[in-house]
Amino acid sequence: MRVLIVSQYFWPENFRINDLAREFQERGHAVMVLTGLPNYPSGRLFKGYGYRGPWKQSYEGVRVIRAPLISRGGGGNLRLALNYLSFAVMASIIGLLRCRKAYDVIFVYEPSPITVAIPAIVLKWLSGAPLMLWVLDLWPESVAAAGAVRSKALLWFIERLVRSIYRQCDHILVQSQAFRGHIERLGIVSSVIHYFPSWAESLYTSMNGQAALPENVRLPAGFRIMFAGNVGAAQDFETIIKAAEQLKRRSDIHWIVLGDGRKFAWVREEIRRRQLESQMHLLGRYPLEAMPAFFAHADVMLVTLRRDPIFALTIPGKVQSYLACGRPVLAALDGEGARIIEAAGAGNTCPSENPEALAAAVLELAEISKETRERMGKQGADYYHVHFDRKVLLDKLEGWMHDLVRTGC
Repeated sequence: MRVLIVSQYFWPENFRINDLAREFQERGHAVMVLTGLPNYPSGRLFKGYGYRGPWKQSYEGVRVIRAPLISRGGGGNLRLALNYLSFAVMASIIGLLRCRKAYDVIFVYEPSPITVAIPAIVLKWLSGAPLMLWVLDLWPESVAAAGAVRSKALLWFIERLVRSIYRQCDHILVQSQAFRGHIERLGIVSSVIHYFPSWAESLYTSMNGQAALPENVRLPAGFRIMFAGNVGAAQDFETIIKAAEQLKRRSDIHWIVLGDGRKFAWVREEIRRRQLESQMHLLGRYPLEAMPAFFAHADVMLVTLRRDPIFALTIPGKVQSYLACGRPVLAALDGEGARIIEAAGAGNTCPSENPEALAAAVLELAEISKETRERMGKQGADYYHVHFDRKVLLDKLEGWMHDLVRTGC
């Protein structure tokens, strides 16, 4: 098949769409990606990229076409809106100029924003190719939950836009079964909606605790709680910091943060202000390839989200990565994400935005035996292979694409 992927984010940014594109290319499909200039999560354009390009690249045999955009900057609401809209406009123009080939299917990766689908719709009109949208973030619910948009009139407009986008899609894939009702509420028939959860890249496997860390990295001795991913508003670092402060007397408990994002500077300042430098360690962002080795040295992996009904429907993508690596998980989540950890027997859960409960869950995990934690990790890995196996999911996606190509809808 000839597959066009439209995604605002792509390599060298760390997103699961990189793995999907590479895998489909290896399966013999001709894959092209229409994307923007990499700037996530720091908000700054990556080294080697600028407003002179590069505009054409190759990634593991995948052709990459880049569109100019306004970078995220500090992540303020206005700057994010400009970032989203600039990609929607410029990718539509660049797509018309450089992606005019005939495609068998157009695949849209939508962790946020929903406006990423606009260039794909333009190219659908041009090529007649069927369109698949993978929804990992519900709009307008998520922007309302994050406080980015409070105007009822603007939320009404966004909802109308989302409904219009959904109606242009031949298949809508949802990362959580709980998304179905919200999409059907916008008038989309259930037969168009398919459950398609995230998986972990093949490099995420159980590793020996002595796996080599990146050069010059030294982790503190003691009980290590590790968070990996975006340091943003949705991840509720306020609760993490308050829980760490409550456990300050336990000098053997260490909170290790791998990642970057719009709240990184705030988190760093709070750690300094609360004198938590001995407990909380901000290591910054590392390449995806380094993550399994870091995970192997953690006693427990941490996933958190703010308390909001929309976040309770979501399965954070890092959950699959944690499970695949066979590490016990501590989840300060409500709803679907917590349900998966509990069903897997993979660790402990506690409610969102409850630092007392998070601190208590940390102590409980720190006090049980290492063998018990390892058993939790193994149960999580077993659950992952049953419910989130990478090959099974990508085979299913490939089958849906073939069906679309064969039927034309």
